[in-house]
Amino acid sequence: MTQQDTHIQQTRASLQQALSWYTSIRRHWNYPPNLELQAAVKQDLQALKASLEKIENNVIKIATFGLVSRGKSAVINALIGQNILESGPIHGVTKWPQSVCWTPPNGEVKVEFIDTPGLDEIDGREREIMSRNIADEADLILFVISEDITRSEYEALLDLKKALKPIILVFNKIDLYPDKDIETIYKQLHKIGLSSNIDQKLLIAAEDIVRVAASPKPIPILVKYPDGKTAEKWETTPPQIDELRSNILSILNKEGKSLLCLNALHKARKAEESIARKTIENREKEAENIIWKYVKYKSVAVAFNPIGFLDIMGGSITDLMLIRSLARLYGLPITNHEAGKLWRKILLSSGGLLLGEIATGLILGLGKTALAVSSFIENPAILTTYGSTAIMQGGFAAYGTYIIGKAAQEYLEKGCSWGDIGPSMVIKNIINQVEPNTIIYRLQIDE
Repeated sequence: MTQQDTHIQQTRASLQQALSWYTSIRRHWNYPPNLELQAAVKQDLQALKASLEKIENNVIKIATFGLVSRGKSAVINALIGQNILESGPIHGVTKWPQSVCWTPPNGEVKVEFIDTPGLDEIDGREREIMSRNIADEADLILFVISEDITRSEYEALLDLKKALKPIILVFNKIDLYPDKDIETIYKQLHKIGLSSNIDQKLLIAAEDIVRVAASPKPIPILVKYPDGKTAEKWETTPPQIDELRSNILSILNKEGKSLLCLNALHKARKAEESIARKTIENREKEAENIIWKYVKYKSVAVAFNPIGFLDIMGGSITDLMLIRSLARLYGLPITNHEAGKLWRKILLSSGGLLLGEIATGLILGLGKTALAVSSFIENPAILTTYGSTAIMQGGFAAYGTYIIGKAAQEYLEKGCSWGDIGPSMVIKNIINQVEPNTIIYRLQIDE
């Protein structure tokens, strides 16, 4: 079994588990179904199903982006060897996204090219929505440029990088600009990045820059006839696209399935996070009631318990029960993600009880535990001192539990996709397993 096949199996298992969990009517335990919440997460559940279908369909989506008249349609036509998409010198021939299917030779995956209108041809808000939607669907992005790179193109590249998809920078029309070699293009990108105070290293690697001439301009040639006469004719040379096609085929063969997995997992993670956020917002009132219930339990227990050590143990157990109760209310999994931060809050809360014991002892002359071993019969005045100390420590305990309840909400929301085979964990595993010379490795994703 190849590494890519392993990635497919892990991704399929992750998505199936997510679907099983979030579609289960029992994930909220004994809480009654919430019709408003079910309606709110319906689209997210559909996104999870679509992610699983993406893996099963085995189709790589490659989207082209760029400004008008950069030759995006011509690049796709040249790659597939057919003039399917309309292209030409007219400003902005492509008016809306179009798809073209292609079956690469000896490829294990199919390809769907998505041709987009020029980024500078659509109004700002509409352009932003279109770019985001298509970039989210794409597994690989071809960003087509020519001539000198403009600041608008640079900013568009930055926006596309937010989609966490691999990008090949395609410099088209090298028949018109033969002096634009890869080093020159990379240096120009670096120069724009420096002027924008942005680290260029994370934008485009030199290995991901390819030069092409998708639709070379006709060139004049001199034809000499047998009778000695000569005439000038225009001849169209074949597209110079082999390097890009070879690059894409190499990526598809070595990383195609892994790219499919990453895209499906990114969409699934976004869906899970959306479900978690909506669930927490929808059940805010119920969660507050649960938090305050445990705040009262802990404050009363700490106040009346005379043994300081038991305060700390019992308080920690109460905090863990609070977290479990919130998880059952929300129907969200308890994972290890950022568990250390939550434990630190619990320890700080327990430490707060201990500090409260010490502080009240210093202020009042005796700690609550020490007061407990004193005889109230021998010295009834101690009862007043004990009560003051207990109230103060109960307040410490209540505050600590409330803070932990709020931290648990954040923990459950952000950690929902970080289970053993959760989407975020599988993404991290794939990134860590790929070879350094791959385009996935160069994504430089900080998971």
